[in-house]
Amino acid sequence: MLSSPDLSFSRTLPIVVFNQLGELLEQMAQTVESAAIVVTEAVLVRIFTPVEWQRQRFTLVVSEQFSALLVGNFEEEQGSRGDSGPPLGIGGRGEQEIHSALSTQHSALNAQLTFNFEAIASFIYQLRDLFECDSYTYQNLERYRQIIRPNDATLQSQFSLLLLEYLLTQPNQEIIADPSPIGPAVYICQPVEDALKKQISQERLLNQVTTQIRKSLDLPVIMATAITQVREFLELDRLVIYKFAGSQIKAQQFDSDTISLNEMALPTDMELSVRESTEIYFSIHENNGKHSPFVSVNNQPLLKDYQKNGGYIVHEARATDAITSVLNYTEKICFIRTSQCWEKYRQGFTLAVDDVEKTYALEECLLNFLRECQVRAKLAAPIMFEDKLWGLLIAHQCDRPHQWNDSEKNLLVAIAEQLAIAIHQAELMQTLTQEKQTLEQRVIERTMALRDALLAAEAASRIKSEFLATISHELLTPLTYVIGMSSTLLRWPLGELSQRQRGYLQTIHDSGEHLLEMINDILDLSQIEAGKTALNISEFSLVNVAENAIKSLQKKATSEQINLILDLQINPRCDRFTADAERVEQILLNLLTNAIKFTPESGSVTLRLWVEDNTAIFQVEDTGIGIPEEQLPLLFEKFHQLDTPYRRRYAGTGLGLALTKQLVELHRGRIEVESTVSIGSIFTVWIPTQAVRVVS
Repeated sequence: MLSSPDLSFSRTLPIVVFNQLGELLEQMAQTVESAAIVVTEAVLVRIFTPVEWQRQRFTLVVSEQFSALLVGNFEEEQGSRGDSGPPLGIGGRGEQEIHSALSTQHSALNAQLTFNFEAIASFIYQLRDLFECDSYTYQNLERYRQIIRPNDATLQSQFSLLLLEYLLTQPNQEIIADPSPIGPAVYICQPVEDALKKQISQERLLNQVTTQIRKSLDLPVIMATAITQVREFLELDRLVIYKFAGSQIKAQQFDSDTISLNEMALPTDMELSVRESTEIYFSIHENNGKHSPFVSVNNQPLLKDYQKNGGYIVHEARATDAITSVLNYTEKICFIRTSQCWEKYRQGFTLAVDDVEKTYALEECLLNFLRECQVRAKLAAPIMFEDKLWGLLIAHQCDRPHQWNDSEKNLLVAIAEQLAIAIHQAELMQTLTQEKQTLEQRVIERTMALRDALLAAEAASRIKSEFLATISHELLTPLTYVIGMSSTLLRWPLGELSQRQRGYLQTIHDSGEHLLEMINDILDLSQIEAGKTALNISEFSLVNVAENAIKSLQKKATSEQINLILDLQINPRCDRFTADAERVEQILLNLLTNAIKFTPESGSVTLRLWVEDNTAIFQVEDTGIGIPEEQLPLLFEKFHQLDTPYRRRYAGTGLGLALTKQLVELHRGRIEVESTVSIGSIFTVWIPTQAVRVVS
């Protein structure tokens, strides 16, 4: 991550030696007279970081007199990536923990140590940009970046002597060869055995919690018992359940003696150190020796603001009474809610802070608050159900740092998942209870309403079925004879029919064709609305479909003295498209026919075609009569003709555009229209490429 090549030190170091160098830098920071800040990679645990930062460790010391940067990147280990794992024959969380136990001791870092103030400033600049610009961390890093100066020569010499003393007192670091063929039996099997025992114990504990949830619907009892058992198993100082105020289930009732506050380990676990929104000003005042909840400095109720912005701890388990209880606490005004931290937890983020002194080194107010609450290390897992963030399960170590391992994280996440199930059960039971209380009062009228609706639906369905059956059998069959026989007669020699007779036959034939078209539209629309229409997906040429539509209507357009134009704005390489070719052509024919119908003589109708992002776009523009803006919402309704001065002149059932819209939506597309009276209309259709269904 360093942008400057001016490095004072660069080599591969064991992680133990790297950590000891970091401790030397921290020790040096304590001797600097001016205020010095020490920042490590711990500040990154609360945010999502790029991949290159995830394999990096660093210790940064910044002051006006002395600044230094120690940064290291873990070397890639054989077998650390890919599908292959340790050949232990087990899986799941236990395998991950065992693999970690066996490989940690071999970790080494490519380490770099620099005192160059430009390189350090560049590193701080990159570190700063990982945080939001309005956060305290961002602002503090920027402030320290601006005070960096070349190191004081005396302090630089002092550190050199400190480093020399360290090197002289350390034994020679030698590379230890791989264990002998005899050794691994003792060296490897013991960690494996310990990890397996712990895994079995965790599974037993998780099974106990699961069994309790299945047997009981008493949510407070489930929560209290679960956190007590988990706290004892993990030997934690404190384990709490934090609930957001917007959540529906009340895990316990608050009385005048017990009041749980929002934001305690809490939305600091929620990463409320990123300040974005409204400040929260809760304080608890004593009233006759008892706590008075939701009271502000001027004794005004804060319940409304509390429910809007905060949350509270509903359960707590402590190792001893000497550990501070967080069920009753005065909140700091430096906490400000952010919505981004909510999103992180909704995505399954688990916050692990090994040492708050390092993680929150740049946030003094927050750090002081955690000190008061006796929080030195913390681990928070989200409690979620149905994609809703209900709360957090939070573990605390109070008097010492604690490196949270995968086993502890996995157990806390698993318990949080089980608590979410219990909460969901309680919510369902609460909903059922409420419904039961009102069900008897509404059952009669609901039954009557359902009966009337059922009778009406059955009658409508029966009438519709009878109508469609009549259309199919009584109209289509004779209409086919009318069209067929009139076509036959029109093909007779001219001498056998007079010109007048031939004109009558042509009228009969054209009227039959028009009637057949309307009947087919009605049947198509009914089939689509009933969900009985399936698309015949295939690959075809968009250009061919557009040209066929134009060719089919060219004669009609010529007879109406309308100029029919095809504007192809498509790359030949994008011509192949996947959809229902027949239905796409039907969409174009309906739109073009509609445009020709409402365009006066000497007007023009243009069909444009292009492709964008796997979506075919068809646009039909005419120079017709246009549509008033107030009537545009009615354009795609069935059996509806717009009320215009030309209404009687243009025949039709009002089904063409309704059917077109249904066909477009059947392709998961959309249709839009722009129109100006006396100028014309533009219909635009977007049809995305369709997936080809493979029948196995």
